[in-house]
Amino acid sequence: MTEHVEWSEPEAVAAPVSAAVTPADAADAARLVAFGLQPKLQPARDQEYAELLRRYREDPPFARLADAVAAGLGLVVLEVSPRAGMAVTAAEDSVFAVRMGDYARRASTDSGDRFLHGLAHLAVAAMSFPRPEDLADDGYIGRVSVNGVDAFVRQACRRLEERAEEQGENSDPATDAPGLEAAWRIWTRRSSTGATKDARRLAGSTTGIIGKAVAFLTDSGFLQRTGDDSGGTYRTTARYQLQVRDMAGSAAMAELLELGIVPVTDGTASLLPAADTDDVELAVGAGLPFHS
Repeated sequence: MTEHVEWSEPEAVAAPVSAAVTPADAADAARLVAFGLQPKLQPARDQEYAELLRRYREDPPFARLADAVAAGLGLVVLEVSPRAGMAVTAAEDSVFAVRMGDYARRASTDSGDRFLHGLAHLAVAAMSFPRPEDLADDGYIGRVSVNGVDAFVRQACRRLEERAEEQGENSDPATDAPGLEAAWRIWTRRSSTGATKDARRLAGSTTGIIGKAVAFLTDSGFLQRTGDDSGGTYRTTARYQLQVRDMAGSAAMAELLELGIVPVTDGTASLLPAADTDDVELAVGAGLPFHS
């Protein structure tokens, strides 16, 4: 009798069965991550996606499981919300990572174009969210055009040239030197359009390079095309805002924004004096959303 009493006294300490991870839970978590890897898919248009997002927000164990699945694939979860879905970005060692060098080689046979492609992506990001408050506002929608980005970069090139002359720097360094100081010299030497006989942009022109950048960002769910004016007009998506937030502290972005160029949305750009700041070294091959 005594043994029976002693056996019955302790409270049950086993975890409830509902807390155990089941194969079905793991499948659902992986399914959610798979949805996140389809950047053009909108939760509002897919009931299963919307339901898994709701479960992620309301079921912490499931959210941790989905995060673990993403981490195992080398993905970083930027946000999980109805507006952005499951927004993920690839870590540098992820199989899903796209590298600037690979992108540039696919886009052009000229290895020297790597800086131009990186600068194009950087300029699109800076022009889409030119102010910190724009980047912080979830409701903000940036608008860019191909011609506007080219004008923006050429304004930056002029400012960088002025800075180099003021500091007495060599105005014609080797084209493979890293940094914006080298990139602007390559950009200004390149034709803006270089249209062919049938009025198509040359792929190696600066607007051709920007066109490839915005096409890639559109295919990746970061931009949405809105028209054909000014070489093509685009609006930003919530996913792109999250991506730019993730890289906003980079040296490359800081250096470009420090030039004081204020972009506008009518295909032009205006230049304001830049504040006196210490030079920031540009990370080699920097370009959103790539790894160098």
